[in-house]
Amino acid sequence: MTANVDLARIFDAVDRWAADRPDATAVHAPDGSITFAELVEHTHAFAATLAAHGVGPGSQVGLCYGRGRLSLPALLATWWTGATAVPLDERHPTDRLSFVLRDSGAQVVLGDRVPAGVIPQRCEVLPASAVTAARPAPRRISPHPSGIAYVIYTSGTTGWPKGVEVPYRGLAAFVAALAALDLPTGGTGVNAVSPAFDGWLWCALLYLLNGQCMTIAGDDPADTVATARPDVVCLTPSLLLACAAEVRGAEVVVAAGEALPAALAARFTGRMLNVYGPTEATIAATCADTARGDDVTTIGRPLPGYTVHLLDADLRPVPPGVPGELFIGGPAVAAGYRHRPDLTAERFLPDPFTADGARLYRTGDLALRRPDGLLEYRGRCDEQVKIRGFRVELTEVERVAVETDGVRGAAAYVLPGRDALGLALVVSAEECLESVRTACAGRLPAAVVPAQVTAIEVLPTTPAGKVDRAALALMTAATTAHGRAPRTPSERVVAEVWGTLLPQPVHDVDADFFDLGGHSLLAARAVAALRKATGVRLTIKQLLAGPTAAGVAAELDRMGAPPAEEVS
Repeated sequence: MTANVDLARIFDAVDRWAADRPDATAVHAPDGSITFAELVEHTHAFAATLAAHGVGPGSQVGLCYGRGRLSLPALLATWWTGATAVPLDERHPTDRLSFVLRDSGAQVVLGDRVPAGVIPQRCEVLPASAVTAARPAPRRISPHPSGIAYVIYTSGTTGWPKGVEVPYRGLAAFVAALAALDLPTGGTGVNAVSPAFDGWLWCALLYLLNGQCMTIAGDDPADTVATARPDVVCLTPSLLLACAAEVRGAEVVVAAGEALPAALAARFTGRMLNVYGPTEATIAATCADTARGDDVTTIGRPLPGYTVHLLDADLRPVPPGVPGELFIGGPAVAAGYRHRPDLTAERFLPDPFTADGARLYRTGDLALRRPDGLLEYRGRCDEQVKIRGFRVELTEVERVAVETDGVRGAAAYVLPGRDALGLALVVSAEECLESVRTACAGRLPAAVVPAQVTAIEVLPTTPAGKVDRAALALMTAATTAHGRAPRTPSERVVAEVWGTLLPQPVHDVDADFFDLGGHSLLAARAVAALRKATGVRLTIKQLLAGPTAAGVAAELDRMGAPPAEEVS
């Protein structure tokens, strides 16, 4: 007979901090704060209210306190009753919220921030005013290991999100792994993640286990970090880059969710962890930690209780140093996708390395095992785009960029309406752009050298804190739409000639030749082609001095180029 899961590690931590430091702040949020003593009181009150409404194992509870101070006790109360938590973000589109509530089968929603029109029939909203401390807390439930602790909705290929069902056995395994990180107790940690994503759970549980105040970020994470002066920070590299100056004083910095550039890691002198793990493996599966001498640009080693296998296309182990697809095993592997048995069967496979009927999660990520045993992330199996007939790994382009001095962050994306790549960079100086262009031209196939390299102050991010490539593409489209079309005969000639050489048409005569994908070899070819087209002895030096179609056209006019109709 399978023993039920005991979440004592979580609730004992709550009771311990409430007893040792009852007046210390447990949660600080934009709408106020609660102490550890109040955290216990609110958790018991929420649990009593849920129980009074028939909530227990098998029930689904929507959580919609957003970035508020009651978000943590609402979560803990749901687990107290053995029910399933369905975290929500009131800032998400109403269509998404409505779908999540319908698909999850939520019977109750705890929260004061539920947008109008998203609650399905037979689902009741319980605002804070409906929660009373008058009822005694019910007996805490020890749920069945296969009972679902929470459902997180991630992006789906159908246009609708897919719900990842994480069982209580997975939650317990993850909490045990968190405790093994041995972080300092007390102090403050920042949570800047959307409450609908499992990164929020990572922060909440990590800080709670270690008796830290969870400071929930509002609209400006950098401002929150600067004000809170946290001891521990957990951010994606994109957000970490945006907050780098404010984070420098933190005792522990945790990066997660994206590849960590070496230049960014080098900016922090305290303890640093680089954590990797998909939602389908209960938040985190591996970790690199400077406290044990790890290179934190890698994703480290499996956390306690997790197993990792690197397999080839035939699901056979690959040797060290050879990239393979990363599979995750152990009790933290999710149950599957809610109402999606087809996708569950595709991504959750029988574990051939164990004999107990366990499963592996197929991540779709590529990694290799270094001689020192650390795992090196190599991008997505499916994060490829086809450019001019070539399959391109976007992370390969980004890797070339971030290895260039002065580059703090990079994101490659497909230029809208073009068969070419764009590359957005966060740099220490504008001169870095040319260095990156040179590096890309020297290390990448010519067809996939970024056609546009631009400096940007901050990389845009999704609600999950990851780079928003779609937003970068839209920014590019907006910039291009405001360009100046060729007007003079010479501008039309230059634009036409350049368009035959560059990886995209020239719509903006004020655009830089090198931003459009040009490099030194193409510059020489462009000069030769313009000489042939116009009969003017243009030089490379002149192109470099004014590397726009308008600038070169002005040189041609100055040197006496014939009218466009006379060009053969």
